Amino acid sequence: MATILDGKGTLALAALDANANLTKHEFGRPEPEANDVSIDIKYCGMCHSDLHACNGDWGINLYPIAPGHEIGGIVQSVGSNVTNYKVGDRVAVGCFVSSCRTCELCESSDENLCNGHLQTYSSVWPEGRGHKECVGCHTNGGYTSQITVDQHFVYSVPDKISLEHVGPLLCAGITMFTPLNKHVLKKKQEGKTIKVGIAGFGGLGHMGVKLAKAMGADVVVFSRTTSKAEEAAKLGATLVAHGDPDALKAAAYSCDVIVDTIAVSHPIDGIMSCLKKKGTYVFIGGIPQPVSVSPFALLFHNWSMEGSLVGGVQETKDMLAFCAEHDIVPDIQVIAAKDANAQFQAMAAGTSSAERCVIDMSTLADL
Repeated sequence: MATILDGKGTLALAALDANANLTKHEFGRPEPEANDVSIDIKYCGMCHSDLHACNGDWGINLYPIAPGHEIGGIVQSVGSNVTNYKVGDRVAVGCFVSSCRTCELCESSDENLCNGHLQTYSSVWPEGRGHKECVGCHTNGGYTSQITVDQHFVYSVPDKISLEHVGPLLCAGITMFTPLNKHVLKKKQEGKTIKVGIAGFGGLGHMGVKLAKAMGADVVVFSRTTSKAEEAAKLGATLVAHGDPDALKAAAYSCDVIVDTIAVSHPIDGIMSCLKKKGTYVFIGGIPQPVSVSPFALLFHNWSMEGSLVGGVQETKDMLAFCAEHDIVPDIQVIAAKDANAQFQAMAAGTSSAERCVIDMSTLADL
């Protein structure tokens, strides 16, 4: 959210350059304007996007930068127009903190797709959105002690969900919920039984299996090997090794929709062969490289390909309510701020577990 780079009063874990070494840092947050909520951050989840934003992978190169868009905290003050929140409320903030609020997409609650949206970190604060002292500075996220956010982009935390768990739901949760809501939950109301394929079985994949099963779908996980078959079975899913041609052949034409969570470049033709005719292949893994697909394969199977980027404000509220109703939370490990660099290194090496590491932001003071 809006930042005063030369200000004081907000502690942060920030990358100072593309080495992405998280260092204790200090900057300022603006005072709440009329529609703002000021939040004392208690926990923030660590997403792979945080690493990519800090180490130059995505060409952002804005330093110092404090990432983090999986925020759970307590309201510490509110602006004069705020009616939905009061001091002491448990709240959460996700991937976006502003949009134009006037375009067709914003009016249909697709704020995440607005051309004028601002991300929780790495977006340069523009004129016309208030906080004149922050114009020209980039936003900084939840690896900080506090944040100021427009009330429209703040979410109430359901009683059944803890503050340490809610943050990852605002990223991994809504990322998986949006395509599954479209291709499973809404079609289930038409009386159809849906079979969902989920490519990749990390944090996103685990969340996807939990959500799809709660929606009543049959679920198959596509993973490189069968080493995670038992883990998938515990969540009620079968597993197919997409590196095994015979296994893919046996699973051909079986899935109504496949959600690909894999965040590194990989061939998709084998996995795609497991779509039913008229099926849909959904990309949610952030891969900058082009993928190779035969138009003939799309033509003769009537397959569709699409991307999905989190969800708008209303759909995010729906996701939180759905997760509370069905007791769905991410698998997490709460860590101290001093251990965040080790988690970044594990992410970069590909050795991090499916458990989402969540930073206890109170430990910033111990650095």
